Amino acid sequence: MKIQGKTILITGGASGIGLEAARQFLEKGAKVIITGRNHNKLTAAKKQFPDLITIQSDVSNADDAQKLFEKVFGLGGIDILYNNAGVGVSPINLGIANDKHIEGAKYEMDVNYIGIIRLNNLFMEMLKSRKEAAIINTTSILSYVPSLVEATYSATKTALAFYTKALREHLRIIGSDLKIFELLPPVVDTEMTASRTGKKLTPEQLVKGLISGLEKNQYTIRVGDSKIMYFLHRFFPKLAFSLVNPKTAHQNIKTSH
Repeated sequence: MKIQGKTILITGGASGIGLEAARQFLEKGAKVIITGRNHNKLTAAKKQFPDLITIQSDVSNADDAQKLFEKVFGLGGIDILYNNAGVGVSPINLGIANDKHIEGAKYEMDVNYIGIIRLNNLFMEMLKSRKEAAIINTTSILSYVPSLVEATYSATKTALAFYTKALREHLRIIGSDLKIFELLPPVVDTEMTASRTGKKLTPEQLVKGLISGLEKNQYTIRVGDSKIMYFLHRFFPKLAFSLVNPKTAHQNIKTSH
């Protein structure tokens, strides 16, 4: 897939992976629109990269999504929708029942799954009408193996992975050329993972892998440890589970009771 000359919309584009993606897509000669909830972060991103177009929007809000579509339509539309926005709540101990578990799970599902389907539906006809267009859905290494302390987050990414594969096949059956990419990041060094220790991929490395996959029309893009985890999950599932959920995670669960 050619990047130069394309117009791309990046959700969650004001910081972290999204902002790094904006930078690299601009360098590739794309026109970049970013959206996010935080006005101050959007303003800072625009100051850092003046060529960016910024639109404040919450992807989990239906009214915001509709207004975002209308603004993008008014700008001439897009060729690529990059669903980058995602959230993870504080680790949930599923062994203790309380309303916060439901609230956290709903919030994650609204942003990480329902919000993406909503945007895809809004932009589908626009993208299908383009000569070469794509949707990029960001799942996770945890769509292969669930994290005991991020169980509902893992579930949202697994749901999105299945939806992405089904969407790709549906479009093939109806004869559409719209390309559906799935990006599977490992643990990436962002605000969301700031409290974690251990190996982390940089946003720069992740986005380089993403762009390389797009240019090669590699519809499932595994970067870093996601490649290894895919192999381990298929052939050594118990080892894969233990690597994602080390004994320290077990101890944290026990002590929280």
